[in-house]
Amino acid sequence: MSEPTEVLAAAPPPPGPSEAPPPARRSVAARATLAGTAVSLLLIAAIVLGSRLLRDFDSALLPYAVATVFLAFGVAYRYTVWVSAPGARRLFKKGFGSFFSAANFKKAPTALPKMIATYLGFQKFLGARSRSRWAAHQLIFWGCLLAAAITFPLTWGWFTFTSDSGSGPGYEMRIWGFKVLGFNALDALGWLMFHGLDIAAVLVIPGASYFLWRRMRDRGAITGQRFAYDLLPLICLIVISVTGLLLTFSSIFLHGGGYEFLAILHMVSVVFTLIYIPFGKFFHIVQRPAAVGMQLFKYTARQDEQVFPCKRCGEPVDTAPYVENLRGTMKDLDLGFDAWAEYCPRCKRVLRGTAYLAQVKKGFK
Repeated sequence: MSEPTEVLAAAPPPPGPSEAPPPARRSVAARATLAGTAVSLLLIAAIVLGSRLLRDFDSALLPYAVATVFLAFGVAYRYTVWVSAPGARRLFKKGFGSFFSAANFKKAPTALPKMIATYLGFQKFLGARSRSRWAAHQLIFWGCLLAAAITFPLTWGWFTFTSDSGSGPGYEMRIWGFKVLGFNALDALGWLMFHGLDIAAVLVIPGASYFLWRRMRDRGAITGQRFAYDLLPLICLIVISVTGLLLTFSSIFLHGGGYEFLAILHMVSVVFTLIYIPFGKFFHIVQRPAAVGMQLFKYTARQDEQVFPCKRCGEPVDTAPYVENLRGTMKDLDLGFDAWAEYCPRCKRVLRGTAYLAQVKKGFK
C-alpha cells in the first residue's frame, strides 16, 4: 500500500485516447434499454389489468398514461446506467443489502423505520443546513407525494369515482373495480377527495418559489447552477401547480371559461415534467433509498463499535466497514490513492501540504 504523500507526489499517467472501450459502453446501454423496455411493458400490463381490461380507463387521460410509461422507461434506463458505475454499484449493493438484512434488523429493529421516517420522510439532514430550506423541501416533497398518489392511480384507471344516483352528491370510490368507500361530495371528506390535487398545489407553490427565489438571489447558488438542471424543474412544478389551481378556479367561478386552454397547458406541463424526471435533478428521488441503506450500514457498524481511527492522529474517521467500502470503490475506479480513506480530513490537508512543500523544494523537477 502506497503512502498518501508518495501517491500524491507521483505524476499520474497521461490518459489514453479512450477511457472506456466502446463495447463496454454499448453493453451498458443495451442492458439499460432492455431494463427500460421490460419495466415499461410491465407497467402497460398493470394498466390494462388494473383498469379491468381498460373498462375503467379514461381515454381523456391517455397523454398522462403514455407519459408515465416513458417515465418508467427513463427511470429504469437511468438507474441501470447509474448502478453500472463502480461507486454507484457498491452503494446499491451495500445500501439495499443493509436495507433488507435480517442481521441488521435483529441488531437494531427500530433503526430502519426511524431512518425511513427521518431520512426519507422528514429529511432532517436538510434541517442542519437551513431551517427555511428544510421547510421548503418538505412542502415540495409532501405536495408531490400527494399529487403522485392521486394522479397515477387515476391516470392508470385503478381508481374510479362513480355517482350512486347519476348526479350526486353521493359517490363511490372503487379500486380495481372493488368498492372501497362511499362519501358525500358536499361534506368535508368529499371536499378533500375532490380537491386533493389543489391541496398538493398549495403545498408545492411556496416551496418551489422559495428555491427559485433563492437561486436568483444567492451568490453561491448562482455561480454553479444550470438552467435545465436547477431552474427548469422548479419552473415546471410551479406551472403545473398554478395551472391546476386555475382549472379549479375556472370550473367554480368562471363557469368553465378558458378551461380547455388551461387543460391543454396543464397537460403539456405535466407530460413534459414526467418525461424529464429521469434525466434531470429529480432523479435523486429514486436514488435516495440506496442512501438510506448506506446510513443503516454505517449505523449498525457503529452499534458493534467498528470505528476506524485515523492512521496519523487516531481520531475516528468513520466505521471500519464504510472505510473499507470506500477504499474498494477507489480501487474499482483505479484512482490510485485509496490510502487516503484511512486519514481524517485534517490529516489529509496536512499530508497534502507536506507533499506540495516537498515538490516545491525540489523545484518541480
